[in-house]
Amino acid sequence: MRIPRPRPRSLAGQLFAMQAVLIAVLVAGYALFTYVSDRRQAEDAAGRQATAVARAVADAPSVHAAIRTPKPTTELQPYALRVMADTDVDFVTIMNPKGIRWTHPDKNQIGKHFLGNTERALKGETFTETYTGTLGASVRAVTPIEDARHRVIGMVSAGIKVEAISKRVQGQLTALLGVAGGALALGAVGTYVINARLRRHTHGMNAAELSHMHDYHQAALHAVREGLLMLDGQYRVALINDGGRELLGLADDAVGKSVAELGLPAPLTGALLASEPRVDEVHLTADRVLVVNTSPVSGGERRGTVVTLRDVTELQSLMGELDSERGFTQALRSQAHEAANRLHTVVSLIELGRAEEAVDFATAELELAQALTDQVVAAVGEPVLAALLLGKTAQANERGVELVVSEDSRLDDGLLPASLPARDLVTILGNLIDNAVDAAQGSVGARVTVTAYAEGAAGAEGVEGPLGSGLVLRVADTGVGVDPAHAELVFQRGFSTKPAGPGGRGLGLALVRQAVHRHEGTLSVVEADRGGAEFVVRLPLRTAGSGPESTSAAVAGGAV
Repeated sequence: MRIPRPRPRSLAGQLFAMQAVLIAVLVAGYALFTYVSDRRQAEDAAGRQATAVARAVADAPSVHAAIRTPKPTTELQPYALRVMADTDVDFVTIMNPKGIRWTHPDKNQIGKHFLGNTERALKGETFTETYTGTLGASVRAVTPIEDARHRVIGMVSAGIKVEAISKRVQGQLTALLGVAGGALALGAVGTYVINARLRRHTHGMNAAELSHMHDYHQAALHAVREGLLMLDGQYRVALINDGGRELLGLADDAVGKSVAELGLPAPLTGALLASEPRVDEVHLTADRVLVVNTSPVSGGERRGTVVTLRDVTELQSLMGELDSERGFTQALRSQAHEAANRLHTVVSLIELGRAEEAVDFATAELELAQALTDQVVAAVGEPVLAALLLGKTAQANERGVELVVSEDSRLDDGLLPASLPARDLVTILGNLIDNAVDAAQGSVGARVTVTAYAEGAAGAEGVEGPLGSGLVLRVADTGVGVDPAHAELVFQRGFSTKPAGPGGRGLGLALVRQAVHRHEGTLSVVEADRGGAEFVVRLPLRTAGSGPESTSAAVAGGAV
């Protein structure tokens, strides 16, 4: 049977024990010091008292007169006893220069030799000493009795027993121990209260457990790829891991700064400063799409906020591509249905014996489809954008909107540099077309016009600048247009003029602006010629080595 080892004492318990021992040692040391000091002071006071009594007796005229009588003891003994009673000393001994006692508290000691040192007194000096005599150890003073000629005619010794001095000190020591005990109890109670609070904060863990938890905390903090941000009650950064710094683009000195000082986009800053929790909110930074969750730290008053950040840039890109694929699939299904109808028409014409009309009908349909393809490919030679425009054209037709590529468009294959990948252009142009189709749907003569050209290229009207200096994308619709008051708001995440769908609204144009700013371009909206809105994108075309490379790929998203 295993005997469980006792759990190590918690950190609070260890601190309490250490503080209790420290207080006890301090109080005991102070008591000992005070006892020794008080005893020394008591002995000094007893010596001064004995000296004063001895000097007073030696100077008394009655003592001088009694010494000259044949029997000094007869007058001096009662006088000495009165002095003892009045001055609270244990003995007053008057003796001749040879040390023979004339007085003593014990009458049997009268006439006997004084026990103690008298040499200094015989020389005319008053001194004190601690000596063990007939009454036991005592602090005594010895002083000479001198006549008018300063001759020593006797000596006086007054003293207080050490036992009496000890009783005085013991009384003081008792009071001191009482005060010391009270101080120890008060210190112990205060220490217990403080350590009880510390025990709550440390959850009863000992120092080793706290150290291990700190190690695990640091390891987990740096191992997690998701961003973790902790704010204190004043919305200052209290802690941030490596993933959080990378996702938010913050430097190492972010800790201690206020959220408002981090230079984050306004919607993201507002989410971090909000007092209520935020759940799975999508926010944009310069080049990332982040899912933000915030949760206040529980515990009564506001102690801070825990923020988690997930990078869904790639996921959003895949979702955009999936939406595009779904759109293409729906367009192909519709075209397949239309093709089946046309094929049935051709077959029916043949069965009716009208072969020439069948051939004419089929040829016209082929020429129409080929003309559309030729028009798009002739205007936009870049294969990815050409495929995007063909697919969006089919989608727009399904929704009753005509999508055309303007005659001003001219974008040859190979013109786009590596710093401007086609995927970013798909994000920009695809979201703009989706928004334009949404806006134009249901309008009279619903139409979306797309223009794409390089500034300075042949066929671009009203454009100045060197050939290939910049790429211009224009998408105009026949919808209701954009309120001038909302010209900036439309590019913010969450803004939409339509009801929210299952996947949310207000992300498409925000993603477009993100991609445009990442490539140091410009994005604006003006009124179109036919009354709708026209979005204009200008992107610089850098050759290899002429500027910074593009950062992470842009993402495709839903429409506004």
